[in-house]
Amino acid sequence: MQEEEIVAGKHSVTEALRSGRTINKIWIAETAQKHLTQPIIAEAKKLGIVIQHVDKRKLDQLAPGVQHQGVVAQTAPYAYAEVDALLKAAEEKGEPPFLLILDEIEDPHNLGSILRTADCTGVHGVILPKRRSAQITATVSKTSAGAVEYVPVARVTNLAQTIEQLKELGVWIVGTVVDADTDIYDATVFDGPVAVVIGNENKGMGRLIREKCDVLAKLPMAGRINSLNASVAAGVVMYEVLRRRHMKG
Repeated sequence: MQEEEIVAGKHSVTEALRSGRTINKIWIAETAQKHLTQPIIAEAKKLGIVIQHVDKRKLDQLAPGVQHQGVVAQTAPYAYAEVDALLKAAEEKGEPPFLLILDEIEDPHNLGSILRTADCTGVHGVILPKRRSAQITATVSKTSAGAVEYVPVARVTNLAQTIEQLKELGVWIVGTVVDADTDIYDATVFDGPVAVVIGNENKGMGRLIREKCDVLAKLPMAGRINSLNASVAAGVVMYEVLRRRHMKG
């Protein structure tokens, strides 16, 4: 297990500071725009975090391929949650659990976008498999605009087994597939305890996971292209769940 992680970009570093995550050090590019970095420097100084002003190329090396806006932090490793903690989060809010299960989402940008929408729609937590799935990285954190600090993510060894456990606890498992008979708008389980499964960007949901779903639903497609980006599809479903829950009050 790596000892530390790199978090890059103004939003990601700001949210990491706010959420109380352990930050060992912050690097600021000498050429960075003052209005972006000043609040971060002030906050870091209050918390006694070491700040180093360095050449921008140093940041490019630390966070390759990430738009870091001249701000990079070295933090303690991302703390994954347990599935129990996700259910507890729902219970504490007095809400029926609303979880997302990501079946092998591979693109870190998709994972980041999904987490950002999950934060907006009141998702209590996200479950992803340890294998063949994007994990929480600097790119995911940056794409999520800091939401990664607020939406708990659980990593499990066996997704099918986790689904069985959730079902035993009365959580309905809803799979999103293109060839379902039911539209998401006609699904009747969204205002109760629910876990929505989003499949892989190209292959969709695995066969075993599909068989474990209580309900299969599709997004209605009015256009000619039968494919929405995974994070957009996930967003549509999340907002439909939120809408149902609002209606129910």
